[in-house]
Amino acid sequence: MDIISSYSVLLIGMAAVFGFFMAWGIGANDVANAMGTSVGSKALTIKQAILIAMIFEFAGAYLAGGEVTSTIRKGIIDSAYFVDQPELLVFGMISALLAAGFWLLIASYLGWPVSTTHSIIGAIVGFSAVGVSMESVQWMKVGGVVGSWVVTPAISGFIAYLIFMSAQKLIFDRSNPLAMAKRYVPYYMGLAGFVLSLVTIKKGLKHVGLNLGSIEGYLWALGIAVLVFVIGKMAIGRLKFNPSDDKDMHYTNVEKVFAILMVVTACAMAFAHGSNDVANAIGPLAAVVSVVTSGGDIGSKATLAWWVLPLGAVGIVAGLAMLGKRVIATIGNGITHLTPSRGFAAELAAASTVVLASGTGLPISTTQTLVGAVLGVGMARGIAALNLGVVRNIVISWVVTLPAGAIMSIIFFYILKAIFGVA
Repeated sequence: MDIISSYSVLLIGMAAVFGFFMAWGIGANDVANAMGTSVGSKALTIKQAILIAMIFEFAGAYLAGGEVTSTIRKGIIDSAYFVDQPELLVFGMISALLAAGFWLLIASYLGWPVSTTHSIIGAIVGFSAVGVSMESVQWMKVGGVVGSWVVTPAISGFIAYLIFMSAQKLIFDRSNPLAMAKRYVPYYMGLAGFVLSLVTIKKGLKHVGLNLGSIEGYLWALGIAVLVFVIGKMAIGRLKFNPSDDKDMHYTNVEKVFAILMVVTACAMAFAHGSNDVANAIGPLAAVVSVVTSGGDIGSKATLAWWVLPLGAVGIVAGLAMLGKRVIATIGNGITHLTPSRGFAAELAAASTVVLASGTGLPISTTQTLVGAVLGVGMARGIAALNLGVVRNIVISWVVTLPAGAIMSIIFFYILKAIFGVA
């Protein structure tokens, strides 16, 4: 207790700096989930993507990042083990933020799309299991996280495959692709409106205090889908294309329609991502602030200090601006060749998987969801369409993420204990 009261300002200051560093890592690595496909398919330039993502990620993180956040992220560790020595929880959360931030910096520099959620979970598991007690970790929940490495990409890949193949059969393989696009694209727009509004309702608005019930949420999403369908049908009906153009020109015009669609899906995904994943940085930070300001009392919930959310939001934007383009290049260009229609299929599949996961309580990584969706689109064109070397590196980086976060967190935890003279 003496350490917490004697060094309260220093501990909060360290947590704030490392929390910002972790948020920076989220921006550098995870924002590619929303924008990678748009850049890869040439719907947006890298500068446009970064600018749009900065606006929507910041809005999601700041406006919908959560009034109250769980002290112990995802319930991975049991706080009862820290009641007698709350300073160990403070040291651990500071170590976890620094470790996860470092791993995200390394992965982003190498262009590896890893899971920021798994980075912080690995770091928290590491310090708690080795530094406190093996029993302090909820190992069943960790097992669920590991299981999601296979389940999540498989689900999103399958959905992306179905969406892409339906577009091929209904539009691109027909003799008059432009006329078919005018008929069927509004349905894709309506589906996108439905899924993206559900993502926003489930992942964003609940943090603002708009707790819509399940039926209410689905009704709102359905209403938005119908509205988007009607507006889309009117807008596409007004597009004037030269009927004498050759088939290649028709394909190009259809892809232009999908490009507009994909930019909209990317914006919604960026908002949902900002609102959801900023918690990976501010959750441990909020835990430290809560424990220190309460004089060592560990609660199950931590009310956010006013400065925590903006710190996380600014950190995400800074990381994206400074190092985001490396991972964007991997997802957009490295895995398979993307066109706007393929990118749209991947984005919509990723969003659909997020909705499914939040409805079933499946632990999910937005990174693995999108990579799986891009793989699904590539597989629709045959295994030769995939860059298997890049895919191999991505899978290895996923497996390494949990232990890498854990090992660094353990090292930093013991360094902090030594600095503050805790036995």
